[in-house]
Amino acid sequence: MGHFHREAGGQRERQDTVSGNDGLLRVLHSHTWFVGVGGVVVGLLLLVFAPRLAAVSRSLFLFAGFHLLGAVVLLSSFYALASRGHRHRDRRSSAGAREFDFGWGPEWMNGLGLAALIALFLAVAVEIAAPAWWPPALLLSVAGTLFLIGNFVMRSFRSRDHVVLPMVDLLRGERDTVLDAGCGAGRTTVAISRMLRSGSVVAVDRFDAGYIEGGGRALLDRNLAAAGLTERVGVERADLASLPFDDATFDSAVSTNVFDHLGAAKGRALAEVYRTLKPGGRFLLAVWVPSWEMFTVANILSFFLTSRGAWRRLATATGFRVIDEGVFNYAWFVLLAKPGVETSP
Repeated sequence: MGHFHREAGGQRERQDTVSGNDGLLRVLHSHTWFVGVGGVVVGLLLLVFAPRLAAVSRSLFLFAGFHLLGAVVLLSSFYALASRGHRHRDRRSSAGAREFDFGWGPEWMNGLGLAALIALFLAVAVEIAAPAWWPPALLLSVAGTLFLIGNFVMRSFRSRDHVVLPMVDLLRGERDTVLDAGCGAGRTTVAISRMLRSGSVVAVDRFDAGYIEGGGRALLDRNLAAAGLTERVGVERADLASLPFDDATFDSAVSTNVFDHLGAAKGRALAEVYRTLKPGGRFLLAVWVPSWEMFTVANILSFFLTSRGAWRRLATATGFRVIDEGVFNYAWFVLLAKPGVETSP
């Protein structure tokens, strides 16, 4: 698929500059370290400090419960910090040849569940130690309930039922060349294959996401092989804000749960997708927006996500026309079209 590339001499240098300016996002994407270190601190508090409280020491249930919960949190945190890469290698070596692995480890599938237990234990402790402080205890109970719901939301991402795309009029024909902008470990790439009969996909990513082992590159290869897509998918390491493709290269494009991670670069990335689409081509964009599902996962941080209205304004300012929108897999999607004559291949 080398004929897709622009040969401008400064292209790769410009990509590196964009990546370098995105250092804060790289730090924020290294979630495992924040979760692991934070878990160690919380685990020590639960294991050492909380049992010394008078109200806790008088209750066998709380005394034993805080020790047990603290030990679980502490061990889970060390496990997340020390063995993540080994865990994924072991799981890949023992998994069946046709089993997908999108790289989300136990720390993400169970972390909110542990947070729920911590909040609920603290609520009970506060209620016993100081009954007059019932408002904080109530808030902790509500937080624990939300964390528990959020844990179910996070665990659902492992389901094969989530390896899908919404039923929208995206493709120009069965032989489309489709851009997967921000492919990660290949969940969307596999979903596109269910829509294409004889077309091809170009999967693009920087492969530097801290929450997927190795940034997802090795997992992508494994998942493509499991889906029988290796020959139909070209993989490119590139920055979405500076795509190394000629103008009007792709018939269609899709991106799920990526553009909401780009921060200030999302406008440039939208412009790049617009540039590389053929006239009349369509772009399926799915992002996390403020919603009750995201509130259960991220709480007040969910309010800082870009709203649906802001995404529409940004897309139309780029030149796109909004065709359709809706919700799937807890994400909001919008189908965008680049103006021009839509022709069958």
